[in-house]
Amino acid sequence: MRNGPLIMAAVLGLSIAAPATADAQPWRDARQSPDRRAAELVAAMTLDEKISQLHLQPDAEHQRFVPPIPRLGVPGFRIANGPAGMGPADDKPQKPATALPATMALASTFDTGLARRYGRLIGDETRVLAHNVSEGPDINIARVPRNGRTFEGMGEDPVLVGDIGAADIRGIQENGTIAEVKHYAANNQETQRQSVDEHIDERTLNEIYLPHFEQAVTEGHAGSIMCAYPKINGVFTCENPALLQDKLRDDWGFKGFVQSDWGAAHSTVGSANASMNLEMIDGTWYGEKMKQAVLAGQVSEQRVGELLLPRFRTMFAFGQFDHPPTLTPLPTARHDAAAKEFAERGMVLLRNEHAQLPLDDRAVRSIALIGPFATKAKTGGGGSSAVIPTSTVDPLPGLRQRVPGATVTLDDGSDPARAASAASAADVSVVMVGDNEAEGKDRPSLALDGNQDALVAAVAAANPHTVVVVKSGGPVLMPWASSVPAILQAWYPGQQDGAAVAGVLFGDVDPSAKLPVTFPATDADTPANTAAQFPGVNGVATYSEGLQVGYRWFDAQGKTPLFPFGHGLSYTTFAFSGLSVRNTGDGATATFTVRNTGKRAGAEVAQLYLGFPAAAGEPPRQLKGFSRVELAPGQARRVTIDLDVRDFSVWDTGRHAWRPVRGGFTVQVGDSSRSLPLRVPLTR
Repeated sequence: MRNGPLIMAAVLGLSIAAPATADAQPWRDARQSPDRRAAELVAAMTLDEKISQLHLQPDAEHQRFVPPIPRLGVPGFRIANGPAGMGPADDKPQKPATALPATMALASTFDTGLARRYGRLIGDETRVLAHNVSEGPDINIARVPRNGRTFEGMGEDPVLVGDIGAADIRGIQENGTIAEVKHYAANNQETQRQSVDEHIDERTLNEIYLPHFEQAVTEGHAGSIMCAYPKINGVFTCENPALLQDKLRDDWGFKGFVQSDWGAAHSTVGSANASMNLEMIDGTWYGEKMKQAVLAGQVSEQRVGELLLPRFRTMFAFGQFDHPPTLTPLPTARHDAAAKEFAERGMVLLRNEHAQLPLDDRAVRSIALIGPFATKAKTGGGGSSAVIPTSTVDPLPGLRQRVPGATVTLDDGSDPARAASAASAADVSVVMVGDNEAEGKDRPSLALDGNQDALVAAVAAANPHTVVVVKSGGPVLMPWASSVPAILQAWYPGQQDGAAVAGVLFGDVDPSAKLPVTFPATDADTPANTAAQFPGVNGVATYSEGLQVGYRWFDAQGKTPLFPFGHGLSYTTFAFSGLSVRNTGDGATATFTVRNTGKRAGAEVAQLYLGFPAAAGEPPRQLKGFSRVELAPGQARRVTIDLDVRDFSVWDTGRHAWRPVRGGFTVQVGDSSRSLPLRVPLTR
């Protein structure tokens, strides 16, 4: 319904076009519904008061702030960046917070329960630091792994991103903080991000770039959504009624408010008609220009009131009028422990030849710690997500604390020959390499910069017991992969970097994480690898790869990745057996057994992929469900994954709706997109 807020006001018998007396202030009555309270409040506001609440008003003391209206009891509204802890916010200067591992690490856990706890910590700290909104999670699909903000996202698959993202949102919002999902939609590159026009066909948009946003609304119940910078098919997203009204509100039932990205609004009338509710930086479009548009009859005062209703309703629903967030101390010790656990659980063991890991603290007497990412904790990427950590554990003290009986030396890796000499004298060499992704720029290549590849090669040649720890925001090239026995993908581990990495290397934690994004062997192997696709030509990025994003591309093109989507090893071993699939009404149910065949406890992530009938025109296989299973040595467990009708559907561009597909499907189960030992046909 395009006039939903107007109809609500009419049902309640209120006018939101003209100010009413505020003497009684009935919206302060918490017994009333959030909808009624919001409508009553807006009805009592003058035009100037309404407009003052449509945009941020930064000043000498505030940078992300909508001021209060004391006469009406409207509290101030403060916005903080996410998504891996509270980044730059309203405070000047920025306050410290817990720097969590990057959300790419969170996605690697394939664990919705942990994702909810991760979100809860962020929501709690946002409220404790007296803010209303956490701008996160970032759930844009990793279409282009060179994207400078890959580290902020959750990978390349909409099912994984949707499940982890929705759980993260629920956690953020448990204690009254509003989660603001971003960046809606298809904000997939930093190059020309404020102007690029992304040409995306209808089917691809609905099957790849929108489902996880829908899940953020229908399952995560997100209170807010941030509209993004780019144009999609010629229309800026913050003034795109097809996205903001038709899809978001009418189809998905979104009841929250839409806020622009930092300077992403481009109009007054267009944005108002499209249902953008709050302008971020300042009032460039929703300040004086809005008032003039009202006076000129281009935007009705009724419409101005309608734009306010969703934010006020959300604030009432989250208790932010009745119990505004207030500044209180952070529970740093408890959150440090959580940050360490999250980092450990997100690390992916990519390679482990001859059981190089875990290291034995009884046998290792000397360690050569080497590399540019060995000198200090990698707390996160650059840009608006950067958190000032409350504390840090650097790699050297982390290792020394874990193995106090061993001699640990540090070399920054600037001279590979010197580093190789240090490695040759040690029992084990640990080389830490990585990248420095940041908002505002894309990477020129997936190759590690500087001399890092030469460094790894030199150290590996000098010491056969070399472990490489990669601290990157996304995929990197590893031309040396086959020459080192062990590779641990640590992402950006956050402020507990040193302690968490040491814990995994020495087996305090069994690695159970899986790659949420494909690692290619070369830059040329990635999807969207032409200039027309990325970064675009003459301001247009053409999504001509269609549905072939991430592992879908590698499978469809017959390309072998360096490490496939879903890959991740453990310190134990697992086996899959007994797959059975049956149709259940509109959906289906798959059951199978996972057994721990090793000698230590561990966890496996069982993954279910579905292959469609060839006539459907889908990629060869797509993730449709997963389950993380913890097992003792020798223990087996029967696992069930349910599929619904949507899992068997494609987007029909003729009907502009989802359409169930009939015919022969293939259900496959295993531990990565390229390791699927169980396979059964299913006819529907």
